[in-house]
Amino acid sequence: MPEPTHSSDQRAIGTVAMRWHDSSLELLDQRLLPTEEHWITLEGASGVAQCIRDMVVRGAPAIGISAAYGVALAARHAGAGEWKAEIRHAISELAASRPTAVNLFWALQIMEKEFHGCQTLDEAITRLAAKAVQIHREDLSANLAMADYALEFMAADTPFSVLTHCNTGALATGGYGTALGVIRRLHEKQLLKQVYADETRPWLQGSRLTAWELARDGIPVTLNADGAAAAILARGEVKWIVVGADRITANGDVANKIGTYSLAVLARYHRVGFMVVAPSSTVDMSLASGKDIPIEEREGTEVRQIKGIPIAPDSVDVFNPVFDVTPASLIDAIVTERGVVHNPDITGMRVLFG
Repeated sequence: MPEPTHSSDQRAIGTVAMRWHDSSLELLDQRLLPTEEHWITLEGASGVAQCIRDMVVRGAPAIGISAAYGVALAARHAGAGEWKAEIRHAISELAASRPTAVNLFWALQIMEKEFHGCQTLDEAITRLAAKAVQIHREDLSANLAMADYALEFMAADTPFSVLTHCNTGALATGGYGTALGVIRRLHEKQLLKQVYADETRPWLQGSRLTAWELARDGIPVTLNADGAAAAILARGEVKWIVVGADRITANGDVANKIGTYSLAVLARYHRVGFMVVAPSSTVDMSLASGKDIPIEEREGTEVRQIKGIPIAPDSVDVFNPVFDVTPASLIDAIVTERGVVHNPDITGMRVLFG
């Protein structure tokens, strides 16, 4: 099956995070960027789950798409006798890879539903691969729709600067990007003055990935330490902070990369717009508020070291949550491919998401 791409009237995706080859999945090892572009070839669900756990692939939409392909690989390489049990095991293993991003579970639920309709292994191989490709293509289409909705909401007629956090571009999605897709569209419409990219400790997705993506595509970007965001906003040049999301609850609270909450507080103080851009698959209406979101914490070495180089005492305790929760009251707009929720609350969320 061909790799999902834009429709003919859209400009090329450029960077991609994954490549599907029917019997194998290639993932770009994002841990090695920007110094090395290395692709890992996977032929089974266990390898995909390990890559999700190890941050080879990251970003909520990309994790969900990768997991869908993992289920398709489980069918492709299942034994003729116990193929149903093997696929069920693969779904369970993929579901256990990371706890916070709801896109993972959303994609697996779609794949499980497709699997239940399969009567033979050959049918499962065909249908699960087709469904994974469909999930990938629909994510790309959603990215493009979100960019259009966001620009309409911004209603800008002169170029302005934005600030973003973590990586929400083609590397984190099926292509183009969520928050970074909005930034790409601003650039295409000649409405973008400058992007300020937080470095995003401790995994440095902003410096390693966002700055790399934007520079590669000729989009003007300035990299800054996370702690410099307040000083940048105080200058009055930034009109919007645009970020992605890993889970959005029924009242409009948003879980995203650690550091997002502090940006929302800064935005409110400096009267800067705060926009969350994510596909509807990120919305979890089963959770009442951000208090119900399981927040992944990772081990302390990620903070005490950078690429194996110690920057803190080995014995020091570390608090290393991967995400924080931004209250809906600090968010000006949640943008999805279904439309925009302005000043989100439970009423506005129900109107758009039921």
